[in-house]
Amino acid sequence: MITVADALARLFTLVSPLGPEEVPLRQANGRVLARDVKAARNQPPFAASAMDGYAVAAQAIKAGQHFDVIGEAAAGHKWEGGVGPGQAVRIFTGAPLPDGTDHVIIQENVTRNGDVITLDDSPSDNAYVRPAGADFRTGDIIEAPRLLAPSDIALLAAMNIATVPVTRRPVVAIIATGDELVQPGETPGEDQIIASNSYGLAALVENLGAHARLLPIARDNTASLELAFDLAADADLIVTIGGASVGDHDLVGDVAQAKGMQRSFYKVAMRPGKPLMAGRIGKAAMIGLPGNPVSAMVCGHVFLAPVIRKMLGRSADPAPREVLPLAKNIAANGPREHYMRAHAGPEGVTIFDRQDSALLTVLADADCLAVRPVHDPARTAGDMIEIIRL
Repeated sequence: MITVADALARLFTLVSPLGPEEVPLRQANGRVLARDVKAARNQPPFAASAMDGYAVAAQAIKAGQHFDVIGEAAAGHKWEGGVGPGQAVRIFTGAPLPDGTDHVIIQENVTRNGDVITLDDSPSDNAYVRPAGADFRTGDIIEAPRLLAPSDIALLAAMNIATVPVTRRPVVAIIATGDELVQPGETPGEDQIIASNSYGLAALVENLGAHARLLPIARDNTASLELAFDLAADADLIVTIGGASVGDHDLVGDVAQAKGMQRSFYKVAMRPGKPLMAGRIGKAAMIGLPGNPVSAMVCGHVFLAPVIRKMLGRSADPAPREVLPLAKNIAANGPREHYMRAHAGPEGVTIFDRQDSALLTVLADADCLAVRPVHDPARTAGDMIEIIRL
């Protein structure tokens, strides 16, 4: 068996960031920017008023000064003429400053009588002007890689970037294996269960920004598994669930190797998730996950998620961890790193008593995994512990 850290390091060597593709701006949210992009204009493109008021020349400002109002400027409707001494233009937020002005007197600081305004004695040290290019200038760069959020989409739109280079989404083929499985909605036999793992992993994969392809359940025979691998041959990543152990019906490893898989490792010193397998088969990386539902999902968070992030062009790092206090005492850990279902609340991290790897209800109630190192001693409430958010 190898350590979790070693397994993750080997997994990273199996994949590389995928190539770029151009997508419309409306489809770029949640994608990873693949190349640097440059602003195509200044923002603001002109000196603009930051408030409603009157545009004047700053040097003419003094308490009690009178100005003749000669026109009006609004957003999208600039004042075309010039503004001379003793003149002002009524201006609204976002409008370009007229020629001959560099200051906006806010409307609260004047009195108006017809077309004449009179300044009060309020301080005039704030110009209420947004200079041209104050936000960004033509040629300013958004650097890749970057996971694009809604605020980035707004910025790209303001930069007049209509199509965005993003990393292609990895295609992840998910193969559930086992004679005991039926699809949700079907009627299972007395000795069968519902294939839940593949649906949870598909949701995880898609939340990460990849495209999940759920293949038909592969039965515990060579022909069915060979067909499943053939159907997955054009994927970027093949994920199998179950059948990777050493029982008489666990055939995934043998069939994968017959298909040309170059194995990287098999078995990891962790709980749950020991029978983990990885390698390359054809053009795809392959990860063989355990069949127990919680084991498969935990390995999805610990291994699959970081691998997909790398394929998307993001950094090759383990799942982010936090350090929080324990809410109650816990016993010593054994010889394998343990990822325990837990809840992080105001009182600290509460590790659930039931940790059986078949209990999906416990996993559904968890919002984090508490990470116990190998031979971690007994801990008391208040001790700090690392967690991975789910």
